[in-house]
Amino acid sequence: MTLILNTWIFESDVKSGTKQADLVDRVAKLGADGIEVRREYFTDLDSELPEVAKRAKTNNLVVNLSVPDVVFEDDGSLNPKLDEYFKEGQILGLKKIKFNTGHFDRFTGDLKKDFARFPLDEIEMNVENDQTAVSGKVSTIKTFLTAANSAGLTSLGYVYDMGNWGFTHGDAEQAAKELAAFTHYIHLKNVINNNGELTTSDDLDRGMFDWRALLKLLPSDQYYALEYPMATDAQISSQIKLFKDEVGA
Repeated sequence: MTLILNTWIFESDVKSGTKQADLVDRVAKLGADGIEVRREYFTDLDSELPEVAKRAKTNNLVVNLSVPDVVFEDDGSLNPKLDEYFKEGQILGLKKIKFNTGHFDRFTGDLKKDFARFPLDEIEMNVENDQTAVSGKVSTIKTFLTAANSAGLTSLGYVYDMGNWGFTHGDAEQAAKELAAFTHYIHLKNVINNNGELTTSDDLDRGMFDWRALLKLLPSDQYYALEYPMATDAQISSQIKLFKDEVGA
């Protein structure tokens, strides 16, 4: 079991000017195995990417990258920025990079040929269910990954984001069952439904999802990430302990 802390956890610090590189040591002290940095949180890629990589190596931490962009554009073409994102990933020394699927339904190219230029043997590529009507559906993710596997791109995987199924009004349990075979990474956050108003919880045990039951439907030997804002390091430590006590880490 590998536990990652997504830097959304430190949202208030980032908004106050804390760089993600400065969070690396903090993540290590909290006892996590890695950090998932968010591309939208970087303000100076040239200086921050190598600094994150340096500090992660010093602390022996895994580095993953969340990119808030699609693989396939509205017309079905491959996103031209993907090459840039993978180059950034190489600087970071990534294990995994995460995107949203986008309009694979309009793709007319050759997956194996078109994806050959990406360093997939070095950086594992995953797609996540986001909070959009296009990329936040089981059918979109399953269709793309089934086609990718058929094309020999077997390293491509899926990030099961538990909380996002709440925001898209999807069936988190059915999604877990249908996408378990593709799941390489699990993002954990719960969602509070207050008379139809949905908000992200700061406690795995408070919200609409039975996260323990959902985890039983998913592979147990993959990466996990906590991904929800928390106010203090004490609270983060408490949530880490809650998770580790459950999975037996």
